[in-house]
Amino acid sequence: METTQVIVAGAGPVGTVAAYRLACMGFDVVLCEAGPNCAIDMRASTIHSPTLEMLDELGIAEELIAQGLKAPEYHFRERDTGEVVSFDLSELEGEVKYPFRLQCEQYKLANLLAKKLEEHPRAQVKFNHRVVAFNQTEDGVEVALEGPFAIEKIQAKYLVAADGGNSIIRKWLGVEFDGFTYPERFLTLSTEVDLADYIPNLCYVNYISDPKEWMVLLRVPSAWRILVPAKEDQPDDWLKSEEKKNQVFEHLIGRSDVATSHRTIYRVHQRVAKQFNHGRVCLVGDAAHLNNPLGGFGMNSGIHDAWELCSQIEQNLKQGHDDARFDLYDRRRRPVTHSFIQAQTMQNKKMLEHSPEENHAQRLQEMKDIHADRETRLAYLRKQAMFTCLAEANAVN
Repeated sequence: METTQVIVAGAGPVGTVAAYRLACMGFDVVLCEAGPNCAIDMRASTIHSPTLEMLDELGIAEELIAQGLKAPEYHFRERDTGEVVSFDLSELEGEVKYPFRLQCEQYKLANLLAKKLEEHPRAQVKFNHRVVAFNQTEDGVEVALEGPFAIEKIQAKYLVAADGGNSIIRKWLGVEFDGFTYPERFLTLSTEVDLADYIPNLCYVNYISDPKEWMVLLRVPSAWRILVPAKEDQPDDWLKSEEKKNQVFEHLIGRSDVATSHRTIYRVHQRVAKQFNHGRVCLVGDAAHLNNPLGGFGMNSGIHDAWELCSQIEQNLKQGHDDARFDLYDRRRRPVTHSFIQAQTMQNKKMLEHSPEENHAQRLQEMKDIHADRETRLAYLRKQAMFTCLAEANAVN
């Protein structure tokens, strides 16, 4: 039976960060992925400042920044009036190393790290290999991988589940995944048409409030991405149709003859696993928690999970296994998922979508009040950039 120190399941951004950090720490790691490569997923595209600091420790931040767009500003916009409340992370310059959000598709990060792992002497990458079973022993985990031609078995000290929202590892563990699924879905459209030619003062990240149809406009290097809500009773075929596309762009920029490169529909969940550590198996990223994308917290919080877990694995491999270290991982990462990631993404959604019966002007005034006071504004910038929740998690003993 093949042996290694850590198996990481899932070659998305969270799994590749975990595997590469462990390899850089000097540990043997196997990264396995059910698909043939790092999937091109257009959903996550924002990398926050503290995450960039972690990637800098791995020596890849500048390489990734060169593939993305620096976005120091983000706007809360009123659709009817065009009024803008602008927040600028440049105000944190001197306090943080990267005073901006990086707009960069998540698959670029995963691909970059997968290639480095393939070249790393302490790492193996196994595409087309999915976890189908595992068994915990007194001193490790026996993992069965389904490959193209056979079932392969690997003995490891630890198994990291970064295998996404439908995690087979979480299901085998029987972990409750508490929360809810929104009745509406989200529709994402991508276009190479430059929306800044039609909308004045448009920055790379825009949250647009409108009781009728709120939306998010995000710029990535290859395109503009438009996210709009889709009602539960609207058929998928219609949501992906030319008619719906034309409606969105006619309402947005006054023209409908806009070509799109992607039209994707997905359900949105707010769910958190009951526990992140289970003996020598730990959940990270979407396997541990799911949230709506407003604020760009999902992928980033998953990378923060992986970073913390790798630190605890390092201690266990160097000093001997102690369940208390993984208990600490759970205490640090699971509560902050509830207190900030889940709460803030739900608040962000509510802020954009409030109905005509609610006080639209009051919501706008709340954002203006945050912006008007410097200390309140700086605290808000730190919070939205995820520095605050990361510091709170790291303070837990």
